[in-house]
Formats: sequence, C-alpha cells, structure tokens
Amino acid sequence: MWSLSLPALSAPTLVLGTAAGYALATVGMKLSAQGHMATGLALAIAGFLAAFAAEILLMRQAELSVVYLAIIAAETLLVLGYASWIGEGLSLRQALGAGMVLAGLAVVAV
Repeated sequence: MWSLSLPALSAPTLVLGTAAGYALATVGMKLSAQGHMATGLALAIAGFLAAFAAEILLMRQAELSVVYLAIIAAETLLVLGYASWIGEGLSLRQALGAGMVLAGLAVVAV
C-alpha cells in the first residue's frame, strides 16, 4: 500500500503549507481565467497536490474541525493578500466583512 511519509512537521507549518497550496491553486485558476491556461493549470495542479499532501499529514495530528478552520483562515489571508497585490483589493465594507468572518473563525476555533 502506498503511504505518504515526509519529515515530521509541526501542525502550524502544515496548516500554512495546506493554505499556501490552496492559495497557489487559486492563483492558477485566476491565471487560467485570464487566458494563461497552461501556466494556470500547472499552478493549480501543483497547488492542489501540495495542499493534498500537507493536509493528509496534518489530519494525522489534529481534529478535522480545527484543521479546516485554521486552513480557511490562513488561506483567506493569503488569497486576500494576492488579490490586493494584483489590484483587486477590498472596499472598506468588504474588508470589515472579511474581518468579521476571520474573527468568527477565531472564536469557533478556540
């Protein structure tokens, strides 16, 4: 049977790795939507594979509910940072809403 075995990594490192993988896949999808299909597809596949591997390792260490809340919060921050970097920043209203969502995730995760 195939088994994923990598060096032992801490849960926070794996959360960030998973979130970064999903964020990279999102960047790939955005590039594909803008007509850069080959590059976008390559980034999306690489991102999903990285997220898949990191998340499997993470689920060996932590409960599913806590894992997903942490991943969603980290991925949200990464994708919002990318959106701002490419000029698709948030309005004040959207930023306040995003802040409330992230605060809600923090409350539920504790």
